[in-house]
Amino acid sequence: MSTSPAPDALFGPADIRELADVLGVRPTKQRGQNFVIDANTVRRIVRTADVRPDDVVVEVGPGLGSLTLALLEAADRVVAVEIDDVLAGALPATVAARMPTRADRFSLVHSDAMRVTELPGPPPTALVANLPYNVAVPVLLHMLETFPSIERTLVMVQAEVADRLAAPPGSKVYGVPSVKANWYAEVKRAGSIGRNVFWPAPNVDSGLVSLVRRAEPLKTTASRLDVFAVVDAAFAQRRKTLRAALAGWAGSAAAAETALVAAGVSPQARGESIGVEDFVRIAENKVQEQDDSDVSGESGQL
Repeated sequence: MSTSPAPDALFGPADIRELADVLGVRPTKQRGQNFVIDANTVRRIVRTADVRPDDVVVEVGPGLGSLTLALLEAADRVVAVEIDDVLAGALPATVAARMPTRADRFSLVHSDAMRVTELPGPPPTALVANLPYNVAVPVLLHMLETFPSIERTLVMVQAEVADRLAAPPGSKVYGVPSVKANWYAEVKRAGSIGRNVFWPAPNVDSGLVSLVRRAEPLKTTASRLDVFAVVDAAFAQRRKTLRAALAGWAGSAAAAETALVAAGVSPQARGESIGVEDFVRIAENKVQEQDDSDVSGESGQL
């Protein structure tokens, strides 16, 4: 059993700025960098994420390591994925200096998270991250798809993005991120984070989003890509009825109506009013229609 880290192992505001000065680091808008400078906030994130002693946690965008250190206090292992050359180069030394008894439990992957397809060590069981605002949704969806062993996720994102991810059907902000996140997990808002715990302070508030992977994936004969194609088409023209919005996807408005009626969805409904299960049924009926057409075509060539 490893020794507990020192009480002052976590970063405070002065520590963050001092380390940034040493490294010559200035947060960049291009990469959506806002570093957390409050130890109580990172501990709160770890608690809210329900990080357990046997968890293997993957963290995307660790920055200078504020959340990384708090995760190492609670988890069995932490794997951090960092794209920035300077930050990636510095983080292992930071962990070794501030938390030497846990340094062997830390791994770094120097890469763009969108290109990561494997991680060192045991499969990750949790994803906990302060995601860069400009790539939060695609990174989240990529990680959930690539690593099915991730059971629990807690991400800190722009408040507006948090609202979209957790929005139910019928909400004004319900859209593509809401449906696609719900494909993988039960999604809910898990709190708000003020601006003053970041350096530099962002111009927007942040929110925590909890995603607990479905115990059983949605049962469907359609693939994820089939379902997501329907979702993308439905919200590309969200003011239109599904009959009109899905015309291009289905081949015609009449074909779209056929798939919708077969799925038990009103052709006059809009994408914002239906749930992920409805999108699944629409995709299934189109796939079934294609299969029937293929069989019919083959039999006609006898």
